[in-house]
Amino acid sequence: QCTRVWIPDPDEVWCSAELTKDYKEGDKTLRLKLEDETIQEYPIDVQSNQLPFLRNPDILVGENDLTALSYLHEPAVLHNLKVRFLESNHIYTYCGIVLVAINPYEQLPIYGQDVIYAYSGQNMGDMDPHIFAVAEEAYKQMARDEKNQSIIVSGESGAGKTVSAKYAMRYFATVGGSASETNIEEKVLASSPIMEAIGNAKTTRNDNSSRFGKYIQIGFDKRYHIIGANMRTYLLEKSRVVFQADDERNYHIFYQLCAAANLPEFKELALTSAEDFFYTSQGGDTSIEGVDDAEDFEKTRQAFTLLGVRESHQISIFKIIASILHLGSVEIQAERDGDSCSISPQDEHLNHFCRLLGVEHSQMEHWLCHRKLVTTSETYIKTMSLQQVLNARNALAKHIYAQLFSWIVEHINKALHTSLKQHSFIGVLDIYGFETFEVNSFEQFCINYANEKLQQQFNWHVFKLEQEEYMKEQIPWTLIDFHDNQPCIDLIEAKLGILDLLDEECKVPKGTDQNWAQKLYDRHSSSQHFQKPRMSNTAFIVVHFADKVEYLSDGFLEKNRDTVYEEQINILKASKFPLVADLFHDDKDPVPAATTPGKGSSSKINIRSARPPMKASNKEHKKTVGHQFRTSLHLLMETLNIVKILNLYTPLNEFEERVTVAFIRTIQAQLQERNDPQQLLLDSKHMFPVLFPFNPSSLTMDSIHIPACLNLEFLNEV
Repeated sequence: QCTRVWIPDPDEVWCSAELTKDYKEGDKTLRLKLEDETIQEYPIDVQSNQLPFLRNPDILVGENDLTALSYLHEPAVLHNLKVRFLESNHIYTYCGIVLVAINPYEQLPIYGQDVIYAYSGQNMGDMDPHIFAVAEEAYKQMARDEKNQSIIVSGESGAGKTVSAKYAMRYFATVGGSASETNIEEKVLASSPIMEAIGNAKTTRNDNSSRFGKYIQIGFDKRYHIIGANMRTYLLEKSRVVFQADDERNYHIFYQLCAAANLPEFKELALTSAEDFFYTSQGGDTSIEGVDDAEDFEKTRQAFTLLGVRESHQISIFKIIASILHLGSVEIQAERDGDSCSISPQDEHLNHFCRLLGVEHSQMEHWLCHRKLVTTSETYIKTMSLQQVLNARNALAKHIYAQLFSWIVEHINKALHTSLKQHSFIGVLDIYGFETFEVNSFEQFCINYANEKLQQQFNWHVFKLEQEEYMKEQIPWTLIDFHDNQPCIDLIEAKLGILDLLDEECKVPKGTDQNWAQKLYDRHSSSQHFQKPRMSNTAFIVVHFADKVEYLSDGFLEKNRDTVYEEQINILKASKFPLVADLFHDDKDPVPAATTPGKGSSSKINIRSARPPMKASNKEHKKTVGHQFRTSLHLLMETLNIVKILNLYTPLNEFEERVTVAFIRTIQAQLQERNDPQQLLLDSKHMFPVLFPFNPSSLTMDSIHIPACLNLEFLNEV
């Protein structure tokens, strides 16, 4: 039999061919016969001597674990997944400890209770690959090894992450059902329809795309029954509230509410169909094929009720959501001078907005079109141009929605909170996937930055730790040189990286998107992960791990500043409805509730100590969105790392009382402030290593010095 190879193909990506003549060193071409019997002379690049990829023997094709293949490269992986999907209808395949899932874009009958019970108690390799097998493995390791677990669901936009995370949670709810009558597992599952309604939307890639990230920790007691849960969210895509691209929708909840507008209890919302409102009609078609918004709304309401949100509170939530739609449809007229605007006192949308939020109409009408300028000696009231008024109006709408989102998350967490002692937990991370559209802006930039960080975690786990295991066991092994994407992450988040320069430009009084783009070209043109498009002076390209993405700089500064005028917020704080007033109080330091780090020096988190610590930004400056996002991402990575490093060693629950995340952060901050060397600390009671700040390098015990001022009596040098 002839040697078979894969060669690149413009249409099929890869196509199969066989050698008709043996290859000798130095040959400039290979003689290949393609599958359609045509003969092709395939040129070999003499410089790199790069020969085509070899094909696996037929007997291995269709294996349910990719690591069983003789050759593991891109065409082999894709071909194996394709054969399994098209010929055997299998959407799941293992790659060692990783489960690869293909989105079939239809409901499959493989997730029933009977399937859950079939996987319960089984070993990962004994059954067909399945999300339930991964969930069972996490559950078993938690119980058997007394270790907390995390499941990370990642993939590009539309790959099926949200559904996979839901199935994993349903598995835990079934096998770890609560022993008491609290039906806590039902509450954990009820958080999904609510979060999807307020945090998911239709994009061109996906009808139910998560536009925020979430990390849910499910807590278990000593007998491994669910006792509670806690959810943390990351960067909600606020701009969607006020703008949708063609063929996209706003958040589902707006359409659900419009679909239920004719119910008697919602008469006072004064809503009509979604096409009638500016904030829900910019993308064109307001319906999704196969989705009944009114039916979904019923599920959203049932979920609220199950979580103990009482009817009156639900109506308040829906009033706030309806008020945002009315705000978006307020008619603003520019005056002849072009520097000022007005709103008709008879504008019905503004009337509804003020009535639903319980705020004073004349005040709102005035402060939507004016702003206050405070200098050292006096205060001016200044008119605003039409564009400024529209920007301020949109910023207000986004702010109201974001505050409501955080309030709902907080209330879900209260409903899932338990006073019982948590013995262990399993975390499920479902975060937006890598995405690239016709026009990519600040949101895509943040989403792809988050995916860059997750990819690093993935590499770190799959390659680095596996290889260390092999070396420790002294198994003969050729080191795989895997792609480390730290340079790309540095381009984005390091000193004078893209985010730093964006924050700098935001502080400049006359800063513009163009100036910022120019600074990026000047500073980063030599970086292998940064490119300037030939035909543009305002766009820039970042070479991410998954793809090159061209970002348009227009709007980056505005979205990063996210300015909301204080006068408008003060009117809302004075609302006669307690819930509305609550949303806007304690907003001294506007970090979204869900991502608030601990006070003090905690914004100095960094996982790799090779980097200078992040400076806490000046309190007078409102923290920019980019800064908040970077901090919350570092928190997330730190959580995933701490789960993996510390909890791996300490089964005892006392650990959480002794070594909390806050404690670790304080120590990190202190060590960084003093510029101390790396510390390896040992808990003398349980003997597990804690490395501050986390940096996986080998340390000799002699080099350790624990400063007395840290008051770590219970941590001893061994």
